[in-house]
Amino acid sequence: MTDPLLPGSLTFGTINDPLWIEFDRRIGYHSMNNSHYHMAYEVYYLFSGERNFFIRDSVYHVHPGDLVLIGSNAVHKTTERSTPNHERVVLHIEQAYLSELSSEDKDLLFAPFAADHPVVKLNLKERMHVEQLLGSLLRELSECPPGYRLHIRNMTIELLLFIARHFLKRKAMPDIELTPVQRKVTDITRHINLHFREPLQLDDLAKQFFISKGHLCRVFKEVTGFGFTQYINVTRVKEAEYLLRETDWSVTQVSEQCGFENFSHFGKVFKKLSGLSPRAYRKLQQSRS
Repeated sequence: MTDPLLPGSLTFGTINDPLWIEFDRRIGYHSMNNSHYHMAYEVYYLFSGERNFFIRDSVYHVHPGDLVLIGSNAVHKTTERSTPNHERVVLHIEQAYLSELSSEDKDLLFAPFAADHPVVKLNLKERMHVEQLLGSLLRELSECPPGYRLHIRNMTIELLLFIARHFLKRKAMPDIELTPVQRKVTDITRHINLHFREPLQLDDLAKQFFISKGHLCRVFKEVTGFGFTQYINVTRVKEAEYLLRETDWSVTQVSEQCGFENFSHFGKVFKKLSGLSPRAYRKLQQSRS
């Protein structure tokens, strides 16, 4: 648990900064409303409560004392479980935030984000150490004494170093065995991730995975937090963002490559999820490079 004297909500920076931190004590039931992925690497720590965490194509049951590591551009979403109230802190860290470090050190600190299992189960001693680091960071953020930005930076690097050394000593263990429904949904999401460039119809996938359309939609939403069509759109738009940043293909070519049936639909879906039109997104990315 955190210091009860801390405010119920704290932030550092914005989502567009190299380091963004968000702490919340959330009362009642809460699920993320929007599709979620970003260039930054994310460290999520749950102080109290329980959460379902969907990452890439699998769902995890997250308990107090668990660290969750989310790689750059990995689609993810947290949703409620049967227990209300939770307390968590999230750090979004871009590699640019640690630009002065050597390549060797940056590789060490960011290597855990590429691990097969994103949930780090901590023993009591490790949990106490992590909560000491995060508690110190949050108190500085709450009080903002002289030099608090330096302290926050130091605590962030210490946290990343602890995680990196933890992975060198032992690999993060997967969560409890998936239920048959969770395995089914995992198979479907993996199929979408492999075939999003092709037409993906609910009827076809229901037949392929031996499940009714209604049941597929219902359990897909329960397990992942995403609607079936929403997840397909998120996957396609994420790839479109990559192609707009990294290639000189026309917007029409990008649309076709990402599996959208027509250019108009692509533009509407892209703007809804990214907040910008495809051309405006490309222009913004070019201005940053």
